[in-house]
Amino acid sequence: MAVQERARRTREKVLTAAAEVFAAQGYDRATLTAVAERIGMTKGALYGHFPSKRSLAGALIDDSRQAWTSLRTEHDAPGADAGGVLEGVVMGFAGRLQTDVRLRATVRLAADCPSLARALCDVLVEVRGALTELVRRAQRDSGFPAYPPRLVAHLLMIVMYGLLQAPAGCAGDHGTPGGEPLWRLLFTALSGVEVPSAVHGEGGVVSDP
Repeated sequence: MAVQERARRTREKVLTAAAEVFAAQGYDRATLTAVAERIGMTKGALYGHFPSKRSLAGALIDDSRQAWTSLRTEHDAPGADAGGVLEGVVMGFAGRLQTDVRLRATVRLAADCPSLARALCDVLVEVRGALTELVRRAQRDSGFPAYPPRLVAHLLMIVMYGLLQAPAGCAGDHGTPGGEPLWRLLFTALSGVEVPSAVHGEGGVVSDP
């Protein structure tokens, strides 16, 4: 059992190191040697966990799917308000994109490696489908406005990706993970609630110019 746990921890370290290398250098320039050196492992030992760079990238994509599933399970508890679930899942995933190098690496992998893009596309299709269903539930159970659910889901994903590309310090007010003030503004706008000309809150002030 101790051997299995040690192997699991080593695998996790390798995945994080690979994500850091992929995120910084891109798929083509990344090497297994660079990944191994990052955690003080020999290349031969690394091969014992992942036989190729492609297998490492594939494992990161699988990891992103598990992260999404775990996040949705965390927020989508039985009896939870559907609108709250939608906000929690979206803001949680956006925050993870900002703070989790593994998720950021998968986004770059999609752009850098067309042969892996389909696998990541499958994950994104799964995310968009889940968001679409959450929007439908929020419309049915929580009074969320009747915009086309697919369109809303697509908009949410565009904003998530846009926050990931924003320059450092611009994604969130006062370093707020995932750009929480921006999400609050977006969900308020989608809800159709009138926003006062100046909103004072703990995270700062948003006001008319």
